[in-house]
Amino acid sequence: MDVRNKVAIVTGAGGLGSGRAYARRLASDGALVVVADIDEAGARETVRLITASGGRAAAQRTNIGEREQVRELVDFARKQFGGIDILVNNASPAYHQNEPLEWWFEPVEVDLLGAMAAMYYAIPLMKERGGGAIVNIGSTSALGHGRKHSRSPAYDVAKAGLARLTTTLGWLATDANIRVNCFVPDWIAVPEVLEYWNSLSAVERRTQGVPESLTTLDEAADAVMELITNDALAGRIMVWWNDQPRQLIAADDPGYATIEPG
Repeated sequence: MDVRNKVAIVTGAGGLGSGRAYARRLASDGALVVVADIDEAGARETVRLITASGGRAAAQRTNIGEREQVRELVDFARKQFGGIDILVNNASPAYHQNEPLEWWFEPVEVDLLGAMAAMYYAIPLMKERGGGAIVNIGSTSALGHGRKHSRSPAYDVAKAGLARLTTTLGWLATDANIRVNCFVPDWIAVPEVLEYWNSLSAVERRTQGVPESLTTLDEAADAVMELITNDALAGRIMVWWNDQPRQLIAADDPGYATIEPG
């Protein structure tokens, strides 16, 4: 897909993190971007940065956990720019690692159900325009059964569900020319992660399982753009462990490495 003059929605794009990086990259490559975030001032700042660089964008305050607001977001994109061709499901609520059981519903409502709602309302508009591309943003903490998980069961469940939703919608590429893919990054150098990473010595990083390097915001945007523009990718999961090259999970991967006798 050539993103020039395509209409893109990026959720969770009003902060200092990866969502803003995805929105700015799409705009710099010629897309018309709808910046969605629960933080309206942040969304408008992303739009300001885009327009200052010669891009085109509009902001819409949206709580992705509220289905009616998601419907309004998609309708806003249609009214503002004529439709929708690209959807990046990036929105995720603030992480509460010290309250894993109290922070129970919000991750599922935003990361999983919010993304599902966005896809539900966007796909008909994509069909009207002959196809589109959807990128869901996952997390390595939700991969596998033996790797280290996050401290939030609900977050990992939501991200695991988002990855599985991606693979089960691979057929849309054939039926409607809509490619659904998932980007699963490890540690991205968003401000709060970078601050924590910088506070550790090299020895502390090794002993605590912290990667030796972080994926930059520009590198994360490169990965998302690959999933958007590469017409050969549909229903695929791109994983990027820090200190390793990014890779695609095999299309016939069984979801486990080994099985032990029961």
